[in-house]
Amino acid sequence: MTKDSSIELWGGVECTVNRVADSYSDQLEKSRHTSRLSDLECFANIGIKALRHAVLWERTAPVDLATADWSWPDASLLRLQQCGIRPIVGLVHHGSGPRDTNLLDPQFSGKLANYAAAVAGRYPWVRDYTPVNEPLTTARFSALYGLWHPHLKNEFSFLRALLNQCRAVVLSMREIRRINSSARLVQTDDLGKVFSTPRLSYQAAFENERRWCSYDLLCGRLNRSHPLWSYFLWVGISASELEWFLDNPCPPDVIGVNHYLSGERYLDEHLERYPEYTYGGNGRDRYADVLAARVLRDGPAGPRALLLEAWERYRLPVAITECHNGCTREEQLRWMMEVWRGAEAARNQGARIVAVTAWSLLGAFDWNNLVTRQENQYESGVFDIRSCTPRPTALASLIRELGSGQQPDHPLLEASGWWCSPRRFVYGFAVNERGETSPAVTEVTISLTNPRIRPVLITGARGMLGKAFARICDSRGIPHKLFCNAQLDIADPQSVREAFVGLQPWAVINAAEYANVDQAEIERDHCSRENMRGPVVLATECATRGIQLISFSSDMVFAGEKAQPYIETDRTDPLNHYGVTKAKAEARVLEIMPSALVVRTSELFGPWDEHNFLTSAMRALASHQEFRAVLDVTVSPTYIPDLVNTSLDLLIDRESGIWHLANAGELSWAALVEETAARANIPAHTLQSCGIRSLNLPARRPLYSVLGSHRAMLMPALHDAIHRYISESDLRPESSCRAA
Repeated sequence: MTKDSSIELWGGVECTVNRVADSYSDQLEKSRHTSRLSDLECFANIGIKALRHAVLWERTAPVDLATADWSWPDASLLRLQQCGIRPIVGLVHHGSGPRDTNLLDPQFSGKLANYAAAVAGRYPWVRDYTPVNEPLTTARFSALYGLWHPHLKNEFSFLRALLNQCRAVVLSMREIRRINSSARLVQTDDLGKVFSTPRLSYQAAFENERRWCSYDLLCGRLNRSHPLWSYFLWVGISASELEWFLDNPCPPDVIGVNHYLSGERYLDEHLERYPEYTYGGNGRDRYADVLAARVLRDGPAGPRALLLEAWERYRLPVAITECHNGCTREEQLRWMMEVWRGAEAARNQGARIVAVTAWSLLGAFDWNNLVTRQENQYESGVFDIRSCTPRPTALASLIRELGSGQQPDHPLLEASGWWCSPRRFVYGFAVNERGETSPAVTEVTISLTNPRIRPVLITGARGMLGKAFARICDSRGIPHKLFCNAQLDIADPQSVREAFVGLQPWAVINAAEYANVDQAEIERDHCSRENMRGPVVLATECATRGIQLISFSSDMVFAGEKAQPYIETDRTDPLNHYGVTKAKAEARVLEIMPSALVVRTSELFGPWDEHNFLTSAMRALASHQEFRAVLDVTVSPTYIPDLVNTSLDLLIDRESGIWHLANAGELSWAALVEETAARANIPAHTLQSCGIRSLNLPARRPLYSVLGSHRAMLMPALHDAIHRYISESDLRPESSCRAA
């Protein structure tokens, strides 16, 4: 790549194979990437030019090279050639090798070099390699923090693990270049930065020097004049071990910067300002260690500054080799855009920035606990693998636009990410460069006066769902305006037209409805107006103006004759007028606007509404009042925060058609009350189970209306939702008796 060429778009699949005690956690196995060669074509279709591609030691040769299984790399590397994607082959990714070695094994580096020679011999055309991903970070997690194998917590083990991995890089590249003399080293590490109060400036200075160690060792820069030379010797590393790197330099062809918001930290000895889980120390001082973005008044250094630091230090080509933020969909978009702009800005200031890498293309599992426990907590990435085939998210569209030189136009890119917003100051203060604090605004209403910021229009201000959407949009930084019926009559075309002209929304969330199933049998015209005419009017206006639309439907569109969950393509056959209006609205909305998103869901429960079924039940039982619940109607109880967050993701992804969104699981109403009460330690002896017929309700209900999906099960499991509902609710006793 020449200096004047544009920044390339690279991609990467999360491929960590780390060891915790005697258990291996394999991200490739969890994502099933190695069983889908078609993934590589998906990557090519969004403009990926190079792929950080795992040919991992632990997976390919877990016993020895004689019994190595090359089937996956054989097939995948061939397909990458066919797709026109250049592989950057990784050999160890946050791993410690097969069971017969580890990061402290004196033979680790030689063993990996033997494996590297076998890989290069089998694929002599491969040019780019990352023999060991993030040596410094892996050494910290494995031998300083004790999180990963071999679970040590001392500085000598940390430095030994670091040196072993860097030595392995040198020896591996030596073997690779014997076969392919033009092979390039793309060396990655997490390049964070530490800020601090004046008192802790010594600790920040030490950590800011230590962050370069992987690159410094490989470049032959860690010599007797290096600020950390004496530190290595003091810890117990011999001078001859450091001099080996001076005699065997292996400077990277590309400095790979893996940059995360969490990599920039702030150290503060004023412990009373922070929660206890942030406390740490160095033996000399106790201090809190928090995200710099949460306290620094002017924000963290950011991608541009860090890239320039790397360029000025080494004068070697630099790439962002991981760009990811564990967050909501709109924040993923904003972070990718910020990193790309930072790379462009650094390049415009003279740095040779060659690429930005979208990470992780298929999402990741369990990084919320630093992959120390196998909970299968999935976070989607550029693609969402919970569908039958990986589903492109809004990130895929953004990356395609960036790679082709287009100007991204997603409306949510106009608003700032949380790390640039006053809502980031969760501790209630901000710190300037001198360590001085001042009060910080923690709650901000996003201004809609900026004409570039187009909001989401939400209907149903008086309903549980409309309020939940407004609440979660606030927390996610999504500009919006919530309307009640007096402000916007969704069944009146003129009222809708005026609201659209005045607000200029990019999307509409119709959370308004006539919700009383039994009263609908009496007030049929009123129900039809709100549930049928209203969505049709909104769809007509949205289709005319090119505005995205979510319309909500119900499990009541089904008759309940199945014995297994209903999916999106099942025939509707409602038993009551409410269900009839919902079914007819679905059909008309999609006829008028095929790009509309129609979400079918079930009975809702949540932590913010005092009148939903489950909260009413818990209040009654806690106050020892009788509560009746049916035991012969089985449904998919749906947790409102999960429904709202998932619906917003699908809206941002520009999904369309009918989607079933409900928490995975099924219970009768009585069983739901019993399970929740048991988990909340609320006595349930006043719960009265009954049959649906005994309630003499005007509207017939399906006895089984559980929602499944043939598109994707995107919602968490019901038992998990119940756990979060209990922890987030204030379940105090009430004096009234409720029946359901």
